[in-house]
Formats: sequence, structure tokens, C-alpha cells
Amino acid sequence: MKLYWVKTGRLIKKIFSGFVWDVSGAQKTVYLTFDDGPIPEATPWVLNLLKEHEIKATFFCIGDNIEKHPATFEQVIRDGHSIGNHTFNHLNGWNTNYDTYIENFEKCEASILKRTEPQVKLFRPPYGKITPKQATTLRKRGYKIIMWDVLSADFDRTITPQQCLDNVINNVANGSIIIFHDSIKASANLRYALPKTIEYLKKNDFSFGVLA
Repeated sequence: MKLYWVKTGRLIKKIFSGFVWDVSGAQKTVYLTFDDGPIPEATPWVLNLLKEHEIKATFFCIGDNIEKHPATFEQVIRDGHSIGNHTFNHLNGWNTNYDTYIENFEKCEASILKRTEPQVKLFRPPYGKITPKQATTLRKRGYKIIMWDVLSADFDRTITPQQCLDNVINNVANGSIIIFHDSIKASANLRYALPKTIEYLKKNDFSFGVLA
């Protein structure tokens, strides 16, 4: 049973208006984002593809992966991409008590700041699950909580790579925040869908923005 939605509906965006689901603007622009890295098995491939197409993106990094693969994280920084916090251990906010969740967020924040100058404060809750109290605290600390307009679902091994691609190209619109994952689990779908997504977006005159 699928426990996620690919396209975020207007009602969800209205109810949870304190979260960032898309970016309004006159330009035909989309925002590529990548969750769950950095890992050497996937992230450098993504970086090389983005560099080939002169695209900047936003990487929501797991602190534990930053600590395990600092060279890969530093490559993301060198290539000029934006960095977001994705907790240290990929915690589900609905299943984690407040103190533990905030401490885990802070641990990831420390891993990021140890290796790069302070950037725009971006946070994406793993699984898109965060409690109101957790969210309020992060916003008070100046963080934007970034959700999504289009989910590629590349992590779902029950879908085909073509279905993953279709999830994006059938739902993308001006201002869409699109999620991919630079992870081993998502790799097969990612390696098929991401190049074709970029090709489709360029062919249809979209530009690529960075979250700020």
C-alpha cells in the first residue's frame, strides 16, 4: 500500500501553510532537491550530472552521512549547491519525542556548520513528518521547513524507473519543489529518471532555481 502522495494538493498546502511546498514567481522555474545523502555510491554521480547541465540544487543531508563521508559532503559544497538539514539519524518526527528530535536536528546542524559557513537555514523533515511543536521550534530558530510539490518516489522499489520519471513530468509546474534521493535505495530509479527529467525540463524551457 502506497503511503505517500506524488503531487501535493492545494488543500494540504493551505492547511499546512507554515511549510514551504513550492515557490511562486513569474519565471518558469523548478527546484531540484536531493534527500538522504551524502554517500559516495550516489551523490558524486548526481553532482557530475548537475555540473554537466550547469544546474544548482539543494541537498538535504543526514548528519550521520556527513560524518561518515565528509569528502563527499565537501564536494557538494565545492560545487556550490545549497545545503539543508535532514536530521542526524533520519528521524520520523511523529514517532520521536520533542527533546530527542530537537537534539538530533542540532547534531546535524553542528555537522554542517563544522564544514561550511552558515547558509540559508533550510530543514526538511524525514518522511515529511514533523509535529507542530517541533516545527514551531525550528521556525523560531530561523529555519524554513521545506516540503515538496512533486515527489519522484525514486525510493519506492515497487515502481519502475519509468513510473518514477512519469511522477515528475506529469506533475511538474512553475515553482515546483521536486524531491529525488541520493541514496542506494533510490539509485536504480534515480539514475534513469533524473537525466530524463532534466532533459524534459530543459526542452520545455524550465530554469532551475536554488532554495533560499
